[in-house]
Amino acid sequence: MPLRLIFMGTPDFAVPTLLELVSHGHEIVAVYSRAPKPGGRRGLQLQPTPVEEAARKLGVPVLTPKTLKTSEALEEFRAFDADAAVVVAYGMILPQAILDAPKLGCYNLHASLLPRWRGAAPINRAIMEGDAESGVMVMKMDVGLDTGDVAMAERIAISDTMTALDLHDRLSRLGADLMVRAMAALERGGLQLKKQSEDGVTYAAKIDKAEARIDWTRPARAVLRHIHGLSPFPGAWSELEDARVKILRCELAKGSGTPGEVLDDLLTIACGEGAIRIIELQREGKARMQATDFLRGVPVKPPTRFA
Repeated sequence: MPLRLIFMGTPDFAVPTLLELVSHGHEIVAVYSRAPKPGGRRGLQLQPTPVEEAARKLGVPVLTPKTLKTSEALEEFRAFDADAAVVVAYGMILPQAILDAPKLGCYNLHASLLPRWRGAAPINRAIMEGDAESGVMVMKMDVGLDTGDVAMAERIAISDTMTALDLHDRLSRLGADLMVRAMAALERGGLQLKKQSEDGVTYAAKIDKAEARIDWTRPARAVLRHIHGLSPFPGAWSELEDARVKILRCELAKGSGTPGEVLDDLLTIACGEGAIRIIELQREGKARMQATDFLRGVPVKPPTRFA
């Protein structure tokens, strides 16, 4: 029989998992998401989360509590009589009482190869640190920060062409399929759990905007990974003639020079070792554009330097 599931998620990363669970016949008895925030053109209209929007289209009841730590929140959660809860980037800590409420437990989809990159920004950190691969894992949740026993995993290689958005989208689709398989195994009573290793634990701290400024003295590949790990948000930036420019996509290039120096007419920039060529960028207050389009309007030639 299909499982009775509570789904808990907030951003667009979580939406494919919700849709796949529904398409595979599971009964989503409720969706929990973060409360709407002001947005829109004037910043005044409350904007529901992507998960709430998807759930309402499916006709599933949506709850947006500010906390799950009250007795009222626990009783409301228990009243759904769920077999399990599926959690994907919900953004709120689940207390032990909530974790214990579903008959079969709560299962989280995490976008890293645990125990590497526990925490808030695993996709960004994996790229920024030059990891060769990433992946998604289904974990039975406990009260620790991504410390629960792991059930299933899928891996993908991280290439130097991948931005955080590229990896986000691939892991979102891969994770949806993985969670569907995990819930099928749980339904059959065949979901096997394995404790996480204590070796190789790292934490993916939330991205601080202060990290976004490009350090051109680093080797070219480190600069490239820093740029791609922050693309498109918050966007790694540098200053060109006193104007801030976000660099959103680049590639390794031949050449050398003073760090930050423009080496040719194609936006090849010298790093501490080697160089990168800018492919896509965004001037402050402007739309993102290809470097070739930018250069048609703003020629940048040697010996200009990015600060």
